[in-house]
Amino acid sequence: MKHLDRRILWGALLILAGVLFMLQNLKVIPSAWGVIWGLFFGLAGGVFLYAYFSDRTQWWTLIPGTSLLGFMVLVLASQFIPDFEHIRSGGIFLGNVALSFWVVYLVNREAWWAVIPAGVLTTLTAIVFLDSVAADFDWLLFIGLGLTFALVGILPTSHGRMTWAFIPAGILLLVGLLTASTLAPLINYIWPVALILLGGYFILRNLRA
Repeated sequence: MKHLDRRILWGALLILAGVLFMLQNLKVIPSAWGVIWGLFFGLAGGVFLYAYFSDRTQWWTLIPGTSLLGFMVLVLASQFIPDFEHIRSGGIFLGNVALSFWVVYLVNREAWWAVIPAGVLTTLTAIVFLDSVAADFDWLLFIGLGLTFALVGILPTSHGRMTWAFIPAGILLLVGLLTASTLAPLINYIWPVALILLGGYFILRNLRA
């Protein structure tokens, strides 16, 4: 996509948003505003995705593009599905944003950092949905974060495997398992010991080097 084309698209999108805000403030066709804004979010998401497919180096546009399309689905669903507010729409939105970061990594394997927000948001999505079934799923946050860092350590990059990620992965998984078990009261003592051992490891490694 040429720079001129991008400016025209972004400019037209901003003008459309301004017109919609003005019409909404004037209370024109108020009953249809949910549908109109839903379609606008879809259009905005489509513009971002068009920017990516026109220039594959602009991979960052996948994040707002995918997120806005997901937001369009949520807005339209709230207009046409009865009692949609009782559905975990927040979890659906978090999952959609997580998907955008997974897509970024899949199309650009050098963007390994995208795995971290993708894993965090995926974990939060699972917690939101599981919380509707039962309580006390706080431990899942540590497990999810631990698995995320473990995945970062496993995935190959042009600089080799990032083995440093296994250190926070191990600590977070241990904390998650302890929090979910009957050993949860010991967590206040395990944290200091883990920090001491980790600090000692770095010191010994530096001395050997």
